[in-house]
Amino acid sequence: MLFISHDRELIATAATKIITLEPTGAGAISWTHGGSLDSYAEARDHRNRRLGELRKRWDEERVHLRTLVHTLREKAKYNDGMSARYHAAVTRLDRFEAAGPPTEVPCQQHLAMRLQGGRAGKRVLRCRKLSVPAKFQPFDAEVFHGDRVAVLGPNGAGKTHLLALLAAEGNVDTGQQRTPLGRLITYTGDVQLGARVRIGYFSQTQARPDLAHKTLLQVLHEGDGQRDGLVREDASRALARYGLARAAEQYFDQLSGGQQARFQILLLELSRATMLLLDEPTDNLDFESAEALEVALNEFQGTVIAVTHDRWFAKNFDRYLIFRTDGSVEESERPTWR
Repeated sequence: MLFISHDRELIATAATKIITLEPTGAGAISWTHGGSLDSYAEARDHRNRRLGELRKRWDEERVHLRTLVHTLREKAKYNDGMSARYHAAVTRLDRFEAAGPPTEVPCQQHLAMRLQGGRAGKRVLRCRKLSVPAKFQPFDAEVFHGDRVAVLGPNGAGKTHLLALLAAEGNVDTGQQRTPLGRLITYTGDVQLGARVRIGYFSQTQARPDLAHKTLLQVLHEGDGQRDGLVREDASRALARYGLARAAEQYFDQLSGGQQARFQILLLELSRATMLLLDEPTDNLDFESAEALEVALNEFQGTVIAVTHDRWFAKNFDRYLIFRTDGSVEESERPTWR
């Protein structure tokens, strides 16, 4: 069985070999790790160090042969007896370079996500008898500053509706709310945000009409109501920290799913949000990006509410809202996947 996945829990449970496609300057190369995910990181680091050492030796030998050719060429100008040695050295160098260098060390991602957050009131969110008809039944919940809450449940249970409703920042009781992406949600009950709560929203679908047909540099330069615009130099540095420097002049809608996800996380960083609402944030992220996000969330000085099906990612949370197939919602201290 051959499967493609970024799901670390699935790979750890099911895979007995792991094939990795790794980018290099000349295109992607493949490497097969003949073991499980437990030994994958160590084996990959060892391989990359070995490739680096082999390339260093190759470069040193190339310099040695070129120096030898240059030296013998100069000597052959004044000593006919050196001509044969010179031509032999040229042949040796030609064969060496024709064979080419060893496998190139793969390009390594060095992501530096910096989700800072800020201080908010003690209670940042209260839901009272909150329900979206035909999705989930009324439930009560309170979330406090610094909480890490994962929202779990099957597809179609209303998890995305909940997050979009919270992202609307509406302390109103009209029964309808328009989400940040323009969707109108009908609900019952009440949602109240606490003092000094500043929402940062990550959209699962990545359908962002506000970013469509704009380059990444353009988006960062313009800013919006939640973040200041950046000059080109600062914007370029920010994109580089997220592995997006080469995509700076590309339109948002032309990016891969993983690139779009990393850019959305960068926008969260720049928004100075105190509460992050993340809808499937690791869905399109590779290993390095998902791990960088986890590190950033651990350092985030604020509240995180995340919808996820990622069992590995969910281990980082301390509270869980479980959406059931019958429409009920309950809280748990441990993740439940049934």
